[in-house]
Amino acid sequence: MTVITRFAPSPTGFLHIGGARTALFNWLYAKHHNGKFLLRIEDTDRQRSTQAAIDAIIQGMGWLGLDWEGEPIYQFARAARHAEVAHELVTQGKAYKCYTTQAELDEFRTKNPNAKFRSPWRDKDGRDGGTPPADGKPVIRIKAPLEGSITVHDMVKDEATVSASELDDMVLLRADGTPTYMLAVVVDDHDMGVTDVIRGDDHFTNTFRQLTIYNAMGWRAPKFAHVPMINGPDGAKLSKRHGALGVQEYEKMGYLPEALRNYLLRLGWSHGDDETISTQQAIEWFGLDAVGKSPSRFDFTKLENLNGHYMREADNKRLVELILPQLGHVDDAGKARLLKGMDGLKARAKTLVELTESAAFYVAKRPLVFDPKAKDLLEKGGREIIRTLLPKLETQADFNHAAIEQICREVAESTGQKLGGIAQPLRAALSGKTVSPGVFEVMEILGKEETLGRLKDVC
Repeated sequence: MTVITRFAPSPTGFLHIGGARTALFNWLYAKHHNGKFLLRIEDTDRQRSTQAAIDAIIQGMGWLGLDWEGEPIYQFARAARHAEVAHELVTQGKAYKCYTTQAELDEFRTKNPNAKFRSPWRDKDGRDGGTPPADGKPVIRIKAPLEGSITVHDMVKDEATVSASELDDMVLLRADGTPTYMLAVVVDDHDMGVTDVIRGDDHFTNTFRQLTIYNAMGWRAPKFAHVPMINGPDGAKLSKRHGALGVQEYEKMGYLPEALRNYLLRLGWSHGDDETISTQQAIEWFGLDAVGKSPSRFDFTKLENLNGHYMREADNKRLVELILPQLGHVDDAGKARLLKGMDGLKARAKTLVELTESAAFYVAKRPLVFDPKAKDLLEKGGREIIRTLLPKLETQADFNHAAIEQICREVAESTGQKLGGIAQPLRAALSGKTVSPGVFEVMEILGKEETLGRLKDVC
């Protein structure tokens, strides 16, 4: 049997980090088994579902590199099929039309706060002696089993069983003819051929109720795996202050998709002591037996460190293209400088935001804007050092790293200073800051003309 998984988000908001991990686990499981990964948009909540949220989900999945097979399936468009199944169950005597009013339901719950509702219409309808009200609009309820139990053999959590007495005759079709979530998800999973349902463990209790529909229809149920939730670093429920943001916010914060994939993979799944795991390794190694049973804790520091690793591993041309939109108009000379200097830049950055900030001086227009520390350094003797260096740099024909460093060493020795005392004013004058890649490397990348121009600007 071909393994088929699905990710089924509700488009009432962004693709949050927990949903992204669920999508990743489904994607990896399908890839590992050479199966299919499908996308279903559960848009039956018409008041809260928005096109903007749908777009955000699809864009977020695309940015993460989680491709799916075929077109996304929209649940609302299948409402007629869901209703068809509900009516089929009525015909088979496994569901019934219930004319209980809301007032009657409220009264029952007030008098029986802990009891499961058993409708008086369960075993009487128009055919069996019941007389439906003339103006009544019934819901359709499933006939939950009255005896026995239902067991869920979960691939992550322990096996669990509930007694039939704990199950109510849940509504399948509302009085206005629209299907409930419980019905829609079962029909869709069956019709899509889903073999393995991997989702958050907040859905675990739903599984028992959904199995009553599978059993009533005589359908083979998929295998279930319920993954523990993601908590904040303090163990509390994940919130925005912890990192419960949309995937696109992580893109804006400068994380690489491969880094976020790797980090989400390790949130609740492990492969020995491996921390840095390539996508190909993840596909090869992924299995539900290695998913932990306890909630994971989100940690921005670990994500940043992992992102720093992937930044250092990333192709330089790709990084240049990623930061260019934030740098404004950059001419070909500026792009060439960025590419030539990228090894030094990416070694010090943990996010694309940091990389952009540290790279900006390579393409900055003269005269530069200096931060307070750089300005202070230049005012306290830095300009005099640069004036001493300028004539020697102007006459240097081969303007490379080694030659520039040698000139600076000679000046340092002749003035009784350490090399750092020469390098720091140069760094301030050339970058506008007191932190940059190695200053001799910077001077070679800027080139003789630009270097001398920036130095003369401060003298």
